[in-house]
Amino acid sequence: MDIVLKKFKMARIDYDKLANVMAEDRDLLRTYYYHCLPHQSTDPSQEEKDKFSNAQRFFRRLNHLDSFTVREGKLAFRGMNDEGVPIYEQKRVDVMLATDIVMHSTKRLITHASIITGDSDFLPAIEIAQSEGVQISLYYYDELRPHDELLDKVDVRRKIDEKLINSIKRD
Repeated sequence: MDIVLKKFKMARIDYDKLANVMAEDRDLLRTYYYHCLPHQSTDPSQEEKDKFSNAQRFFRRLNHLDSFTVREGKLAFRGMNDEGVPIYEQKRVDVMLATDIVMHSTKRLITHASIITGDSDFLPAIEIAQSEGVQISLYYYDELRPHDELLDKVDVRRKIDEKLINSIKRD
């Protein structure tokens, strides 16, 4: 989601407004935000400390919104790129999202789920949810086009455009 919102150069999104837009006038059970805290080395630079602290503060603000839950994954070191810069990969985030969709669907806690993703790894979870009668809405940014199989499988497709972004800006 962050990549999508950064494409619109927006640092001031009202996530409560975003959740309500994505609920599409339906009752909202809960909003989940899946992400990892940024890497912080054992002897962190001031920049690393600031990024880490800002992310913690952001997660805390989200957790204080009504019916909002931040699910934190972990970063895993995956080696170095050609320029010698370390590569980190988010772990557990996709599994947590898939598990939440399946769990809420099979327990009949939801009839609709709206997601922002482009990853076809979620197809099995989406198929289970749909087999339980859940309608899946996908929100996506066209330049970061989701996988074709994902677009084919979901029930509703909504492009994130400038009009939507303007409607969810913080006051």
